[in-house]
Amino acid sequence: MYGVLLIVVLIITGGAIAFIGDRLGTKVGKKKLSIFGLRPRHTSIIVTIFTGVCITTLTFGVMAATSKNVRTALFGMEKLNQRMQTTQNNLNQVSADLAAAQQEQEAANAALEQSHKEIADLQEQQKSLEEESRQLQEGNRLLELAKQELMQRNDVLAADNDKLGQQNDMLLSANDSLTSRNAELSGRNETLTADNKTLEQRTEALRNGLITIREGDIIFRAGEVIASGVIRGNRPAAEVEADMQALAQLASRNVSARLGQDVSDKDVWIYKPEFESAVQTIAKSPQDMVVRVVAAGNLVRGEEVRASLQLYKNSVIYQDKEFIIARAYQLKGSSGEAEQTVMSFLKEVNIAASGKGILQDPIRGSVGVMDGAQFYDIVNDLAGRRGTVVLSAYARGNTDALGPLRLNIKAEQLPDQP
Repeated sequence: MYGVLLIVVLIITGGAIAFIGDRLGTKVGKKKLSIFGLRPRHTSIIVTIFTGVCITTLTFGVMAATSKNVRTALFGMEKLNQRMQTTQNNLNQVSADLAAAQQEQEAANAALEQSHKEIADLQEQQKSLEEESRQLQEGNRLLELAKQELMQRNDVLAADNDKLGQQNDMLLSANDSLTSRNAELSGRNETLTADNKTLEQRTEALRNGLITIREGDIIFRAGEVIASGVIRGNRPAAEVEADMQALAQLASRNVSARLGQDVSDKDVWIYKPEFESAVQTIAKSPQDMVVRVVAAGNLVRGEEVRASLQLYKNSVIYQDKEFIIARAYQLKGSSGEAEQTVMSFLKEVNIAASGKGILQDPIRGSVGVMDGAQFYDIVNDLAGRRGTVVLSAYARGNTDALGPLRLNIKAEQLPDQP
């Protein structure tokens, strides 16, 4: 509104000055006045020019007097441009600082997320270590109880030994006729002394076992497979023995990998008569044999690796794409139901394959392997389904008794019964 009023005032003022200048020029022309000795015509032109100058001057004067913006545009434009440039530079700097701060914030968020993951992993490790510590403490408690019991028995036997010694002295001083009885008691004393020594040895063994449990770690559990392979039968014993030696070398490499240090073939100890008997059995067998090298007991780091051999007849249990089993499941579409269903079906497959002759893992009891991508594909396929679904298992590739059994699983939705 202020700008409109200013324009109106300027128009009226310019019109008035123009009118006055026109009238003045007309009068000057009519009266033929002369200024500075000029001709009347030139004088009229000068009056007209002066009138235009007055219009312009008065226009700028009124605008400058009534508007701060006009004064700024006429006299402060350069300073205004400098302030605008400074403001723009400050804005660019602030934008750059903001972008850098956002990048730093993103990096800090990534580092924080990584820290959270590391903290979660450390918490899981702490739980695992606490569970192992609890088990070791329980074993320690049981061994301490056994040790105390043995020490009590040792004290009782020592007391009996002292009593027998006293009785022996009394019998020797009382009557020489009891010499035979004295000899019998002396023999009993020797027996008790031997038992005492035996108990002391057992106590020492228990003490060493306690130290092993506290300070040692088990690298292979009793019955765990160290190495396995299929060796062809019905061949000369020398060839079979060479294959058995190769299997023993594989066992040494597996032990080395588990320990994280080199272990020679001689460090994996197999009872020689058992080894030779296995060679003869395979050489005489009309079919191939599955040979497993298993831990003879719990193998603690630093001890000798004692192993035994297990022989099984080998044959192809499942042909490629051969049907194994099928089971029907009633799904309700609840959370976690799909994964539980697949796990239950895999247990059924494990039982069926074991019953048909595929060797189980002695520790886990499993006979097959299934990659994570395939597992989650079938779980995702079942997720959200409702009604009766039939899961079918087929062998993926020819599978012999040694295994492992690889699977292809198919899911089929049955129509609902009316």
